[in-house]
Amino acid sequence: MGRIAVVGCGATGTRIARQLLRGDGRTDVVLVDERVGLAEHVAASLGPDVAWRDGTEPPADCDTVVLAIDAGDHVAAARRFIDNGQDVISISDRLADIRRLLQLDERARTAGVSLIVGAGMMPGLTDVLAAHGAAWLDEVNEIHVSKFGTGGPACARQHHRALKGICFDWRGGQWVRRAGGSGRELAWFPAPVQSADCYRAALGDPLLLVRKHPNVHRITARMAATRRDRLTMHLPMLRKPHPEGLLGAVRVELRGVQDGEQREIVLGCAERPAVAAGAVAAATVNWLRTGGAPDGAVGLAELVDPVAFLHDLQTRGLVAEIFVGSR
Repeated sequence: MGRIAVVGCGATGTRIARQLLRGDGRTDVVLVDERVGLAEHVAASLGPDVAWRDGTEPPADCDTVVLAIDAGDHVAAARRFIDNGQDVISISDRLADIRRLLQLDERARTAGVSLIVGAGMMPGLTDVLAAHGAAWLDEVNEIHVSKFGTGGPACARQHHRALKGICFDWRGGQWVRRAGGSGRELAWFPAPVQSADCYRAALGDPLLLVRKHPNVHRITARMAATRRDRLTMHLPMLRKPHPEGLLGAVRVELRGVQDGEQREIVLGCAERPAVAAGAVAAATVNWLRTGGAPDGAVGLAELVDPVAFLHDLQTRGLVAEIFVGSR
């Protein structure tokens, strides 16, 4: 079995590598980053036997490549690695990336490799939680996902771009165009995040959720934003992002029918986004290499068994929660 390459050694890429190296330590990981010296520095912090290289190309003997590079760069990189005969896992949450990565399905099939799209916190964890919650209902009518917080600086910049972008809601079997920064909703996340105002944004989650749940009437995605975020969303970022983000959380709400009655299920998870994305991506690698995956482009929820995957995440310290309220 070949080595695993993690391309991009930012906050999330570093967490992915650390998760891959946990346990018995026999996983052979190569860190790759075009910023000279960064991959070497991160490799040294993870252990003396971690390989690294400067640039953008992983070694040819890596059979799986995890893309933890900036959003917007995933499609071109995925094309190269697919043509090299390497399985690719992307953690990008950018709407354009996800749409164009899914369009590489035929290319991946021809090359005989797998392309896993949306293997981070959101999308990724949210898709698995939605699939898990949907199994409890006889009929699912609506799925609404929300996220709070950002990972490293690249994630914060993508958050800023997404808020001012055009987004799409799924309603009644068709896509409805919406303006980013609209549709404020108060969402309750797991502690310690608690409540936050969330808004529409150019997020790729609905594209993946519709693939898994094509008969659901309504699917939306929102992210938390402050008044300052909305006032400055059309301007360059006014302050330097935090190196690894702080609090983070996701929330998945499903509405449907169970035993003839209307039912609402809310699942969530709280963790620093880079830590959560690292655990999800590493668990995806494990699933891909041990459970296998079909050739072509698929979303994470199309690949894994939700219960088994969530159990794997729990062993990695990422614990899902269910909201229990009163009527």
